Amino acid sequence: MRRFRYTLIAVCLVLLFLGVTDLNLWFNNQDPQPVNIETLEQIGAPGEWLDVKAGYQDLDRAISTSGSLEMEALLVPLVAHPDQEQIHVMVETRNPHQLKLFQDYHFFTDTLPEKREFRRVHGAEFKGQRDITGMLVAGLIARGNRQKLIDLAKETDLNIADDVILLSEGKEPDKWRGLFFTVIGLLGLLKVLTHKKTVTPVPGQADHNPE
Repeated sequence: MRRFRYTLIAVCLVLLFLGVTDLNLWFNNQDPQPVNIETLEQIGAPGEWLDVKAGYQDLDRAISTSGSLEMEALLVPLVAHPDQEQIHVMVETRNPHQLKLFQDYHFFTDTLPEKREFRRVHGAEFKGQRDITGMLVAGLIARGNRQKLIDLAKETDLNIADDVILLSEGKEPDKWRGLFFTVIGLLGLLKVLTHKKTVTPVPGQADHNPE
């Protein structure tokens, strides 16, 4: 019973830690920080929630995170110049238009003439300039996902900088998740710490009341 109590306390403390971390992230990122792509590459991120300006997406070097026709997201290089080789910023995007462009080109154009025609019509979008607003893929909760995305990118032999910055497009600081984790963690701790141990009567033991 004591081990179960300690386990509950540990779970509550983890929830409390995650909740406070989310709330602190939200408190320090009330609005997305505007930053030019060149500044982001050279100096780094000024915050966790960013509005990246003047970047060129490179769908030719994009990677499907699922590796199948049913795509969930793309990992797209975002560079300061269309012909830039080394990648300092990559964006995880679920933007329906970007997914459709990638999917139509790679899966629904079979012949070389079809691919040439597709590029003639949509070529500018494959290396077009696009502002990106999203959250850094960083921190304790996102650490596993970040490493997974980096490993996936390196498997394709892309020229990726050692300090590559990963952004999740459209993601915002999650205040409500932080509040939920914090409240559940506090209530759980309060319940465990104030729970009174019940005394179980020993079988066969009788009360002796003097008359």
